[in-house]
Amino acid sequence: MRTGQPRRRAARALAAVAAALFAANAVAVSQPAAARASTAASTPASTPSGTGEFDYAEALQDSMLFYESQRSGPLPADNRVLWRGPSDLTDGADHGLDLTGGYHDAGDEVKFGLPAAYSMTALAWGAIDDKAGYQKAGQWSYVERNLRWGDDFIIKAHPQPHVFYGQVGDGSSDHSFWGPAEVNPEPRPSYAVTESCPGSDLVGQSAAALAASSIVFQGDDPTYSAKLVAQAKSLYEFADDFRGKYDACITGASGFYTSFSGYWDELVWGALWLYKATGDTTYLTKAENYFPNLAKANQTTTPEYAWTISWDDSSYASYILLAQITGQQQYIDDAERNLDWFTTGYNGQHVAMSPGGEAQVDVWGTARYAANEAYLALDFANWLKTKSLDPTRQQTYHDFAVRQMNYILGDNPGHESYEVGFTNGGTNTAWPQSIHNRTAHGSWDQSMSDPANTRHLDYGLLVGGPTSGDGFTDSRQNYQQTEGALDYNALFSGALAELTTEYGGAVRANFPPTETPDSAEELMQAAPNQTGTNFIEIKAEVVNKSGWPARHLTNGSFRYYFTLDPGETASQVQLTSPYSQCSAPGPITQFSGSTYYLTISCAGQDIAPAGQSAFHREVQFRLTFPAAHDYTKDWSYQGLAGLATNATPVNTTYIELYDGATKVWGTGPGGTTVTPPGAPGTPVASAVTAGGATLTWTAATAGSNPIAGYDVYSVSGSTSTKIASSTTTSVTLSGLTPATTYTFDVVARDSAGNVSAASPTVSVTTGSATPPGAPGGLTVTGTTASTVGLSWTAATPGTLPIANYVVYRAGTPATVAATVPGTATTATVSGLTPATAYQFYVVAKDNGGLLSAPSATVSATTATAPPASLTAQYSTSVTSATTGQLQPMLNLVNNGTSAIPLSSVTVRYWFTSDGGANTFATNCWYALIGCGNVTQSVAAMATPVTGADHYLQVGFTAGAGTLAVGSSTGQIQNAVNKTDWSNFTQTGDYSFNAADTAFTANPAITVYVNGQLVYGTEPH
Repeated sequence: MRTGQPRRRAARALAAVAAALFAANAVAVSQPAAARASTAASTPASTPSGTGEFDYAEALQDSMLFYESQRSGPLPADNRVLWRGPSDLTDGADHGLDLTGGYHDAGDEVKFGLPAAYSMTALAWGAIDDKAGYQKAGQWSYVERNLRWGDDFIIKAHPQPHVFYGQVGDGSSDHSFWGPAEVNPEPRPSYAVTESCPGSDLVGQSAAALAASSIVFQGDDPTYSAKLVAQAKSLYEFADDFRGKYDACITGASGFYTSFSGYWDELVWGALWLYKATGDTTYLTKAENYFPNLAKANQTTTPEYAWTISWDDSSYASYILLAQITGQQQYIDDAERNLDWFTTGYNGQHVAMSPGGEAQVDVWGTARYAANEAYLALDFANWLKTKSLDPTRQQTYHDFAVRQMNYILGDNPGHESYEVGFTNGGTNTAWPQSIHNRTAHGSWDQSMSDPANTRHLDYGLLVGGPTSGDGFTDSRQNYQQTEGALDYNALFSGALAELTTEYGGAVRANFPPTETPDSAEELMQAAPNQTGTNFIEIKAEVVNKSGWPARHLTNGSFRYYFTLDPGETASQVQLTSPYSQCSAPGPITQFSGSTYYLTISCAGQDIAPAGQSAFHREVQFRLTFPAAHDYTKDWSYQGLAGLATNATPVNTTYIELYDGATKVWGTGPGGTTVTPPGAPGTPVASAVTAGGATLTWTAATAGSNPIAGYDVYSVSGSTSTKIASSTTTSVTLSGLTPATTYTFDVVARDSAGNVSAASPTVSVTTGSATPPGAPGGLTVTGTTASTVGLSWTAATPGTLPIANYVVYRAGTPATVAATVPGTATTATVSGLTPATAYQFYVVAKDNGGLLSAPSATVSATTATAPPASLTAQYSTSVTSATTGQLQPMLNLVNNGTSAIPLSSVTVRYWFTSDGGANTFATNCWYALIGCGNVTQSVAAMATPVTGADHYLQVGFTAGAGTLAVGSSTGQIQNAVNKTDWSNFTQTGDYSFNAADTAFTANPAITVYVNGQLVYGTEPH
């Protein structure tokens, strides 16, 4: 498990290193980066001609199933991965949205938007260009299913034109849990990019995903295809009109999926797919206009070529699409430059090759990168062939791709497939066994080592792959090599489809095979705690190790059977419990003759395979009899005979465990069980109103006992709540919330209290309520430089009480300025700009979320602010003359007489770049006000001066709030490095001061409010 370190990154710094490595003798891992970068390229090792050695159709079949194993949310009836169940059913609830669905990213259970969107784009690309292979392998319906699952989530994540939810779940807290997704207890916050904090990379890639997918569905579902196009256009407009890197706003993604490449590559890529989907040349023009902004090879004007496509950088694929769309030589050259670097070499440079022949651009996810470039090579080689261009390159690129795919599938020094479950037509059994995947492992106690073996075969998962020396350590802890991810399989699948078209293969029938649980899933363990002549005390444990799928046991109970001695009665038996994590023991119920059972309920306890304390509950109970009692003849003691007191509890089938009325473990006396009623028929709803409905159903079939009645449950995810009972086959419900969708089922109950399985569910949507009336009499009660006071007359409630008043600032679009309780009729809008005219209106919102018509609009102008007075304090812990990273720490102090909105403040730290790359990366390591509220950029000075040719500009979002008089921001830890990590010489930098190791005022750092210099002196 990794916490807080970059994952599957595409850093340009590593590209510079990889470009200098040579194929025949890859530089040792221990060699310093500087030495690697200076190593001259040599002739690459020869690559054997590409041959179809493997069953590519089977490998494609496996890869399609992998996506099903990564699903989040409620699963459909056609779910093929039977060890997966519903998960993450409250995603989006923190914002009142349904953000269920989509895919878990990797071996964790977060939904990261950028790699997920990239994966859908890449998967769709392969489906478009290699449809024949998917059809030949019988996988076309499955690739459509996988795309629809991801695309539907992207649509959900775009609830408003300029809002997109790009992450659900927190990487840090999620990584603290090691267990199945179905029972993950960690909070799952959702994060969005907006107009005020945009994410062009994330949103642009999401537009690309829907546009590409729309082409896939044009023939089979034109209505859905049109829906995807409309959503893609809206997303692209948002990405293009409001530019920014998404991880500056969704800061929880930084360190997991940092956007190193920025957003220009996604804007080009998204425009290209929209052009292909619509034929609208406006998008092609945008793509070509934005193309010059793509990254360049080090200190040249040549587009970058020494890397490959990844979730972070789509540039290399855009070269190919532009070449194919336009036929222009410059794009053909760009594509061939990249492919030559991987094959024959370019300009004396060549990708590093492992001794066994795997192309390696990074140490993390080597198989993923090899598969990605293999797809680019196959796709471009096919295009060259259709255009009758360059037969030599056609063959070279093709053979390189086949060699990479064959390496992944088993033609490697380890002689194992790096795709899990790939048998190659039944001839292979070697693949990674200890993959880094929480749900597939199936631990019940949050331990990577328990159980020792992975419980589930995660077919199709492409692991990270081998080292530069072809080494592979098959360890669950080795996430760099044994973890898979959505993006790993995306172009891998496309390449498999292309090779299936060319070489064929045979898929497996009855796939996937049914897994058999490795042990009991829900069970009882027990041991004698203490014994005496007239009592027996038992320590019992309810255990949940479920994994097919993992599930919660929230209505558990167990029965301990015992037999009364002659002369004893049940009323004479005393029940006590020295310790219980469930309910108190009881009641005692007669089973037959002198045999009785004690029931102990654990209802309300969430017993789940989710941790050391979560997967079991302990109950110690004592049965005390009126006289000497022979407990050894008791039915439930049979499994405990021979155990010493205080022994470790053992599995025992003589204690029955129930989930509700369903027995899930154990056997009672005689081995017989009472037959419960059959399930009632599907409920039918009628007389639906805003607050109620009538349900009617077909009567259940009686079991061993007559039916006594029916219970109606409201179902939400895995939770069922009884809301009504009836002795007939209908019930009238009341007190429902208007305009709300409910799910109900019905359970039959017999005269002995046994209950049936639940009926099929019915969904009922209640009618709409009357909204509140509009607030009246809106007036301005006062203004300051940054606030406006408002008051209004209360609105008339509609069907439901008024919950809130929402104050909007008029504009296009209008924005929420303040929200107050429904009992209030005043509000103060803060964070405004001095001497600025605003317009406001108020809307009433009821308990059901219905909004009133808006009030009349009022105008207000904020007061003129007194002159701002800010001081920039500076400190640094990096005092050496040269360094690969500048680390200025800042603290701003408000010395003036009025509060200052930090969103109006910018700070500049002036420095010299000292050669090397002219592109920069920035980071906020820590900020008291939160790094998510800090913005950073590097700009070149129009006229360099001594001590400065660039400056780091630090700004703040609206979320940073207002800096009060006499207050400070607290420290803000900034970092700047060149993308090639070459050194700075900072001793002569204008703003640098090695003596300032504690915060000290530094007038060589300049501060601006609304663009006006208020502190310091600019270099000149």
